[in-house]
Amino acid sequence: MLQNGNYEAILGRIPTYIAFLENYKDIYISATIIANELNYGEVMVRKDLAKISVGGRPKIGYTVEKLLNDLKTYMGYHHETRAVIVGMGRLGEALYHYKGFKPYHIKVVAAFDMHNKYDHMDQFESICKSNQIDIGIITVPKEHAQAVCDLMIKNQIKAIWNFAPVVLDVPKHIIVQNENMANSLAILTKLTNDRWHES
Repeated sequence: MLQNGNYEAILGRIPTYIAFLENYKDIYISATIIANELNYGEVMVRKDLAKISVGGRPKIGYTVEKLLNDLKTYMGYHHETRAVIVGMGRLGEALYHYKGFKPYHIKVVAAFDMHNKYDHMDQFESICKSNQIDIGIITVPKEHAQAVCDLMIKNQIKAIWNFAPVVLDVPKHIIVQNENMANSLAILTKLTNDRWHES
């Protein structure tokens, strides 16, 4: 079984493989071509693909159509994933109107806020129950994030995408993906400054 770090790293690469293959015109493709085109290590690509697809043939490679289907099946793209957003500020609005979820079969079925323009939090339980929500997206201020998280867990949501700059306290069976944009920007700033001083 893969360690969590390795597993998450592979999951992070698969959407890149899928996007590349969807625009690839030939019938067959090799791990070498994928590695070269994406600037990945060839051994890593071979291992990734071998864990997911058994269709590779020596000196020929993979049938693009089958490999693409295997990757999408592995990621669950053939099944609709339902999500809700809580917190409809600018970030919540941007995520709600984002069209890029569609290829991944992710549907944002409701957006919650205290304003009348969106679903009110009083409706959260009934909407979650009737739509069988898979993912909860948190875009509220940090002081409200834990309460929203607790409400999501109470309503059988098993995965949370958290944009609030706070560490959530969740049971072990709950999956949390944290997105700290300030941290990401700080890392880019540091790398940029280091490279500037090196040049």
